[in-house]
Amino acid sequence: MKVVEYGKENKKVVVLLHGGGLSWWSYRKVAELLKDSYRVVLPVLDGHSGSDVGFTSIEDNANRIIKFIEDEFSSHVYAIGGLSLGGQIALQILSMRPSISDYAAIESASIIPSKITNALTKPMLAMSYGLVKQRWFSKLQFKELKMDAALFEEYYADTSKITKKDMIAFLKSSTSYVIPENMEKIEAKVSIIVGELEQRKMIESAKILNSKIPNSFLSIKAGLYHGEFSINYPEKYVSEFCK
Repeated sequence: MKVVEYGKENKKVVVLLHGGGLSWWSYRKVAELLKDSYRVVLPVLDGHSGSDVGFTSIEDNANRIIKFIEDEFSSHVYAIGGLSLGGQIALQILSMRPSISDYAAIESASIIPSKITNALTKPMLAMSYGLVKQRWFSKLQFKELKMDAALFEEYYADTSKITKKDMIAFLKSSTSYVIPENMEKIEAKVSIIVGELEQRKMIESAKILNSKIPNSFLSIKAGLYHGEFSINYPEKYVSEFCK
């Protein structure tokens, strides 16, 4: 598994899992803020640019990260965070290993399946996948994501390298994901984050997670869209996540 690390000399480990279609660089600013006190590990999710394996399922990706934590950090880290698809994978990790971290941040992770979107993913990508490699189309997609403009070049370069098979696989997994079992057993203190301007199912997902995870705190960010908090407001994200 490919990982990018900051602050390797530090003992406390923070693992951050990027969103679908993005990569480790979406957490770069967060890592820069944390690196003096924490060892920040940014894995590249399965099926994304630079990954050593294709995407099969959220569960499989979670298992690979768990094994990495077991092998490298004696089965425990200080904190785990994830955005969107990365948030779903982080949830899966916590459900499978409830004592794996002291803290966690789950941002914009859906646990309410979208049957229509899931069914349309493959045929829609079959028709539009070629556009992903077009710079003008990528700019339109990037604009919709509300991300810092400085990230566009990396976004375009990495998105263009994701295969159609992998893109279909992780989009279908994400849009069919349901809340895993054992949420009540999670030992970490969990921040559940969602933007006020996100889709209703994202906000409802956050509320459900808050009700299911015992030691959790729900924060609905006023005026923000999907994924904006950690990417565009890293200082505020760090102040809430690693205390």
